Amino acid sequence: MLATTALALLACTGGVAAQWTSPPVFPSPNITGAGGWEDALEKARTFLKQLSTDEKTGIVTGTPGPCVGNIAPIARLNFSGLCLQDGPLAIRQAVYASVFSAGLSAAASWDRSLTHERGALMAAEFKGKGSHIALGPVVGPLGRSPFGGRNWEGFSPDSYLSGALVEETVLGMQSVGVQACTKHYIGNEQEIQRNPESVDGVTVEAISSNIDDKTMHETYLWPFANAVKAGSASIMCSYNRINGSYGCQNSKTLNGLLKTELGFQGYVMSDWGATHSGVDAITSGLDMNMPGGIDFTESEHSYFGANITTSINNGSIPEERLDDMILRVMTPYFYLKQDQGYPGVDKTTNGLGFFPAANYKYNFQLTALVDVRDDHAKSIRELGAAGTVLLKNTNNALPLKQPKNIGVFGNDAADLTQGLYTGVSVQHPGLENGNYDIGTLPVGGGSGTGRFTYVVPPLDAIKAKGDSYGALVQYITDNYAITNGALRSIAPSPPDVCIVFLKSWASEGDDRETLIAEFNSTSVVTSVAQLCPNTVVVLHGASPNVLPWKDNANITAILAAHMPGQETGNAIADILWGNINPSGKLPYTIADQESDYAKNLVNSTELQNSKDPNAWQANFTEGNLIDYKEFDAENKSVAYEFGFGLSYTTFELSDIKVSLSAQNASRTPSSSAKILPGGNVDLWAILANVTATVKNTGGVLGATVPQLYLSLPASESGEGTPLRSLRGFDKISLGAGETATVNFPLMRRDLSFWDTGAQTWRLPSGVIGVDIGFSSRDLKLKGSITV
Repeated sequence: MLATTALALLACTGGVAAQWTSPPVFPSPNITGAGGWEDALEKARTFLKQLSTDEKTGIVTGTPGPCVGNIAPIARLNFSGLCLQDGPLAIRQAVYASVFSAGLSAAASWDRSLTHERGALMAAEFKGKGSHIALGPVVGPLGRSPFGGRNWEGFSPDSYLSGALVEETVLGMQSVGVQACTKHYIGNEQEIQRNPESVDGVTVEAISSNIDDKTMHETYLWPFANAVKAGSASIMCSYNRINGSYGCQNSKTLNGLLKTELGFQGYVMSDWGATHSGVDAITSGLDMNMPGGIDFTESEHSYFGANITTSINNGSIPEERLDDMILRVMTPYFYLKQDQGYPGVDKTTNGLGFFPAANYKYNFQLTALVDVRDDHAKSIRELGAAGTVLLKNTNNALPLKQPKNIGVFGNDAADLTQGLYTGVSVQHPGLENGNYDIGTLPVGGGSGTGRFTYVVPPLDAIKAKGDSYGALVQYITDNYAITNGALRSIAPSPPDVCIVFLKSWASEGDDRETLIAEFNSTSVVTSVAQLCPNTVVVLHGASPNVLPWKDNANITAILAAHMPGQETGNAIADILWGNINPSGKLPYTIADQESDYAKNLVNSTELQNSKDPNAWQANFTEGNLIDYKEFDAENKSVAYEFGFGLSYTTFELSDIKVSLSAQNASRTPSSSAKILPGGNVDLWAILANVTATVKNTGGVLGATVPQLYLSLPASESGEGTPLRSLRGFDKISLGAGETATVNFPLMRRDLSFWDTGAQTWRLPSGVIGVDIGFSSRDLKLKGSITV
């Protein structure tokens, strides 16, 4: 068991599994405006002075309105209210808006620039529809379990990669004046039992994610620190409990870690229905209750609202705390200049009627329909291709060389057949499990999905490509037919190339039951491979997938195409024909078989029917050892390792150089250093630089991602130290024969471990190992650092 100094581990009696607790941290720190928000804070103070008590409570309590979440307008102050909309890849319910690639695809691109652009373009659409706050990006779940139902909304189970990409996303979103709401904070690593349930009249509490102090800092808090450093306007707290206390009233994680240690200046917003108290939640650091009412319609039923007024009057909540809540909500509003001519809310933005207009208690000013898509399809297509990973390419089967007879097979190849908006159980009972057979899968379901204006299915894109040079395209998109004799209809046979499209559904509300692609995928692949000695397999949807057929000699190429969004077909065609050279890298590990992963889900029939209020406990005893760190620690073979991805060209690395930027650095950051958003400023100081030379040794233009991994001395950093951890990456595009220098600046945080006894980050005194390569197991260069 790992060290647990600050988040204490207590043994329970009566044979019950270990129970964890969080120490109380009070009071909730006040906003200071640190990090460049000082002027906006003064505007918020001026605004605050003009509010009545009822108006104050309205600023922090959701109310029915046209958006998924709404803060009431105050006409006399010329404040039109706040519109909050899902989600991390699209304005979920809006019409004439784009559906971007999922966070999973952005992570597989390993491209900071494209990820930043994705955030900016997505936010431009939110702004065009009048949404002040976009409910994204996602770094919780991080991906503790490969079976997690919402992993695809975020980036990667690697905290460093997730941190780098969430930072770029927040910066991109807020560069156009839209507030980012980074979620779900924290330990929200499974969907099953994420909320309390009633079992025969007994309330069984939501699952408790029990996380020790070292793991919390080094893995789960890490990417949130990046988001806070980037200036994320808000943080959404999660449904689950953390060490026995609900995420939206856990004073250690909210007051202690987020607002004190990370210096967070924005506001903490509840997930929808995740508030379980009034006074306790407010004093523990919750600033805004969404959607405002327990039953999602009546704000007066809220734990906040009028109950705050009562609590102020009876002294349960200091008025200073309420004022700080309002200042935290309003400061980002002024900082991002949302008070200066912000677009009105598009009347079609709530296309599914989350709040019926009859329930509105305030006069929201709505505008006419606006098309916000602009030319964003181009960027979506580019990122969709960049997030596609080439796993296998026997005898250079790809890129295709204008084959005259093309076979396309699998239900994921076809156009959507059950509408352009699926997978949201509230609106479409029966589709919530994604169990629609024929139709491509560009993104997952739940609140993280989007309403498509159009989808380019793979079959259509391949037909268009084939038509351009006179190819025959034959296809069967019914998986049942493929495995029951329909392949005999293909003529001439076999095709020059057979492309099989598979899909793996995932959605909010449940976790994945298998890591094998769905709809009898194994039989589909083997049936086609028996027909066709040149079979290419493309996987869309949730990842990772295990690939039981990967070594079949007739399967010449495999592509993990993830969740590319509305341009999915065009993106994969660009890769197949070589218009774009694949450069994606796996942001996770693909194991040989499902049982090779630690499942890390609490899900048993016994617990599902338990009447013990605290039955649902998830002890994170694996510590930091998730995904590739787990496989490295156990020295297990894998099918395709973290960071792996092939190209149509080749690259080499050489000439590693290590230099120190600071001599005789203190072992710990200065306790007197400023705390700015992101934490102690010393943590972000560059202490070392590592450089290497990368060369394109092949014959075509291509991009690759040199990756740097550090190995901290376990004798100092403690039990459960990963064998190596990603601490640098850079995407480099090079023409044939070209070379470039890649630079990896290493900050104090990158080189440190969390010292649970001293409650600070500590630099090791011993040697830190340095490896640079093209994946976590393809390490070409070796060095060391002593700081």
